[in-house]
Amino acid sequence: EVQLVESGGALVQAGGSLRLSCAASGFTFDDYAIGWFRQAPGKEREGVSCISRTEGSTYYPDSVKGRFTISSDNAKNTVYLQMNSLKPDDTAVYYCAAESRPDCYSLIGHPRFWGQGTQVTVSS
Repeated sequence: EVQLVESGGALVQAGGSLRLSCAASGFTFDDYAIGWFRQAPGKEREGVSCISRTEGSTYYPDSVKGRFTISSDNAKNTVYLQMNSLKPDDTAVYYCAAESRPDCYSLIGHPRFWGQGTQVTVSS
């Protein structure tokens, strides 16, 4: 059974940093694309990062490029999202997601597996 467990969400001031973690189990870590999505109240869900070890690639939308960094620790089966220079617009529930089609296009389009989410609140 695929499980994704997020942690690290918190209340932080604008300009601050936060690191989210996603502990994955139930699948071969290297064979999946894994990433992060976020959803704020009243807004559509947005894919904010992806890492594909199969392709050796990462993905970020313009809204977070240069501020967010995704990384993975295969020994711990954990994916991280380092978020710097946070803005109030970054406030959302952040979800970890995984997709067995190991490319970021597939993950961002329609991931198969989801975590339960972790709240990030950025105060102005």
